[in-house]
Amino acid sequence: MTAPQATTIEFDQFAAVDIRIGTVVSAEPFLEARKPALKIVIDFGPEIGRKRSSAQITQHYGPIDLIGRQVCAVVNFPPRQIGPFMSEVLTLGFSDEAGHVVLVNADKPVPNGAKLH
Repeated sequence: MTAPQATTIEFDQFAAVDIRIGTVVSAEPFLEARKPALKIVIDFGPEIGRKRSSAQITQHYGPIDLIGRQVCAVVNFPPRQIGPFMSEVLTLGFSDEAGHVVLVNADKPVPNGAKLH
């Protein structure tokens, strides 16, 4: 079986996606979610401020694990209503072999709000 082909996009399409790094300042279980998730607040610095996100990351992370951790997110998608919660950014991660999300982050600290180049 051959691997699926990646969809080709133009560089300008990629450049339109605003991916920033921020520090998680609060996290709590999202009890109303259909699938196990956390409600997190991420500080993206003075330009963007604090934004909320719902993330299905409970297999690898608990609320206490996230406080103070830097994470990457798309900050220019429109907000999305998830049950009673408004998610303002898309927190980014990769699926591990079991399909559980592992968060994307920088391997060294960078200023909150730094943009992916």
